[in-house]
Amino acid sequence: MSLPHDAATALLRRIDPETAHGLTLKGLAAGLGPVDRAPADPILATSLAGLSLPNPVGLAAGFDKNAAVAGAMLRAGFGFVECGTATPKPQAGNPKPRLFRLAEDRAVINRLGFNNLGQEAFAAALARRPKAGVVGANIGANKDSPDRIADYVRGLTRLWGLADYFTVNISSPNTPGLRDLQGQGALTDLLGALAEARAGLEGPMATPIFLKVAPDLDDAEIDGIVEAAVAHGLAGLIVANTTLQRPASLRGVRRDETGGLSGAPLMVPSTRLLAQLHAAAAGRLTLIGAGGVASGADAYAKIRAGAAAVQLYTALIYEGPGLIARIRADLAAALRADGFASLAEAVGTG
Repeated sequence: MSLPHDAATALLRRIDPETAHGLTLKGLAAGLGPVDRAPADPILATSLAGLSLPNPVGLAAGFDKNAAVAGAMLRAGFGFVECGTATPKPQAGNPKPRLFRLAEDRAVINRLGFNNLGQEAFAAALARRPKAGVVGANIGANKDSPDRIADYVRGLTRLWGLADYFTVNISSPNTPGLRDLQGQGALTDLLGALAEARAGLEGPMATPIFLKVAPDLDDAEIDGIVEAAVAHGLAGLIVANTTLQRPASLRGVRRDETGGLSGAPLMVPSTRLLAQLHAAAAGRLTLIGAGGVASGADAYAKIRAGAAAVQLYTALIYEGPGLIARIRADLAAALRADGFASLAEAVGTG
């Protein structure tokens, strides 16, 4: 399906990562992306907080910051696509260079800083997207905002009705002070403001809202986040964003760059956190597993740990778009090998 595209991925890895990403987006926007024509495997069909998915393999936020290629990524075989992070005002992000491959570790460090065209451009792009397929909107706050909670409320209200679900991103490490919103008092204020705004919006009130959390939470933070999310009517959590930790095992020459680490080194800690959040939520929240997914076995481990669906991004840089079909096939095989009749049966059984 995507051998030429996988070869193109290998060539793109020879140039600056941010330039390569820009060229990828231009190619996808021009219609040069892969098209997955394989029949959907019924064992992978599932529901995510009321949204029907053909498969549970999603594209994480960060790849398509401005909602320019959502349709192309759905055609490539993803079961759902999350666009953003979008902030109310356009912002350039942090100075370049700000994106670094750690090829030996199958990882990336980024300190992009929510670079995007702003929510007006984001809204216009979402309005143009194909209506088939599930597309989420990841919203954030501007770096220089005097009122970050107001930024999230503005994002929700401006984009309401244009996305199938929303993700409140308070866990990026590249906007100073943003992760402070994960603290109990600030989180209660944020989620309360969003709940109030949502109550006044017209349209499908069932639109799910997720909270994306950092992978570096302690036990008290886990319990506080779960209870706040439940109390304010959130659909679930995305576990997890990039990490500020630097495992001693990292070998890449850019391993000491500042920013968030993603990719294979995040698989074990983010899956451990996922299992903890699943236990704390006790069925009250839907979880999406992100961080280090690069194979069907990885996706299966996330699902067994409590995820109803998974997301990936970094692995595409190293494996190319053919990875999507391989993950789906291997995940389906693993489910059948363990006697599950559906993906939903396997959630949280690990």
